[in-house]
Amino acid sequence: MSSLVEVEDLQIELVTGRGVVRAVDGVSLHVDPGETVTLIGESGSGKSTTAMGLLRLLPPGLAVLSGKALLMGHDVVADPASIAQLRGSVVGLIPQDPMTALSPVQTIGRRLTALVRLRNPGTSRRAARATARNLLEQVRVPDPDRLLDRYPHQLSGGLQQRVLIACALAGEPKLLIADEPTSALDVTVQAGVLSLLMDLQERTGVAILMITHDLGVARMVSDRVHVMKAGRFVESGEVEQVVDAPTHAYTQRLLAAVPSLTTKEAHA
Repeated sequence: MSSLVEVEDLQIELVTGRGVVRAVDGVSLHVDPGETVTLIGESGSGKSTTAMGLLRLLPPGLAVLSGKALLMGHDVVADPASIAQLRGSVVGLIPQDPMTALSPVQTIGRRLTALVRLRNPGTSRRAARATARNLLEQVRVPDPDRLLDRYPHQLSGGLQQRVLIACALAGEPKLLIADEPTSALDVTVQAGVLSLLMDLQERTGVAILMITHDLGVARMVSDRVHVMKAGRFVESGEVEQVVDAPTHAYTQRLLAAVPSLTTKEAHA
């Protein structure tokens, strides 16, 4: 089975006002069809920068990439222009904050139909709207016909995030990159969104590269994990191995930082 993503010795240097910073320092990973691979680390560890580098969404004049990063066999480091034909159709992005990712002056229907027609030129507006409705049904949105005519501010955070997942699915990608998709949501809504992603994966076979700082999220959705610190992977392996029996001190500290009920609190 060939991997959807093959990354070898990826380095990303960012040009800042204080000089050049190596944000990603020689990471290697692969993502196979139908599996979920998760990058875990605290803010500033380089996990989102890694994902944005794969999508070539970092400012070209301020980010320098080296190494190898293959998406469906296309090296987006050696050939940055190749990402144009891969975004949407091969890889879709679920961004972190739906309130900034969705246009406040564009209805959900207009956003989705535009994406559908972009991925399928020649599609009529009526057919695109039908496809948009189907996408909302896929992400378990109640009353999709009504939601198509609503604006983002009229939706809850959980519904906004489901709309973003629907947007990412518009091109029928083989890989979803989910950049902290639940960090802006409360705990009960988080569980629903994660359950939705796992259900989509089971039904469609889509692979997921998950970015998170939450070990609970990683434990719930991952097949394999990479723990990231200061631009490097400090521990990698099957999720049960890394989360239940970490060997690196940094991973152990991350686990120790997860809140837990004490005996007194549990009986309060």
